[in-house]
Amino acid sequence: MRYTDADRRLLSALRDCGTDPRVAAVARALSLAGEHGAVWLAAGVVAAAVDRDRRGDWLRGTALVAAAHLTSMGVKRVVRRPRPRLPARDPLVRTAGRHSFPSSHATSAAAAAVAYGGLRPAGARLAPPLAAAMCVSRLVVGVHYPSDVLVGALLGGATARLGARWIGAGS
Repeated sequence: MRYTDADRRLLSALRDCGTDPRVAAVARALSLAGEHGAVWLAAGVVAAAVDRDRRGDWLRGTALVAAAHLTSMGVKRVVRRPRPRLPARDPLVRTAGRHSFPSSHATSAAAAAVAYGGLRPAGARLAPPLAAAMCVSRLVVGVHYPSDVLVGALLGGATARLGARWIGAGS
């Protein structure tokens, strides 16, 4: 089985999970919250406002999340992979663009998990599972192949990891 076959089969299986109205509602909500990295950028700004001791670190982490998201959007413009189309299964959400590789939702989610996860114990407990749920939601709503999400998560995690020293520069 080629990876494209596996990509399509896994997408189809996860998209089938969206036939449950409760699962579909959660996946739609996560997808909406993650549009343009909004939930992650807002979380970083709120954390910076609340955590005065690490304000600069939170703002630098937020900047890394934004940088990862922008990088993902640039890669999309170069690669131009069309979004998946599954027979008899429409996507559960509309998308801001036509291209799927890499998933910018996954990129910003993974960047936030890495960047915010190291700042406070609450960040380490909350960001990774929320980021994972955000990544899976893109498959459940049927707008990304698993490889889009995987590469997006790797890109986001790598971007935040590369900037990890910069995040802690103010500490």
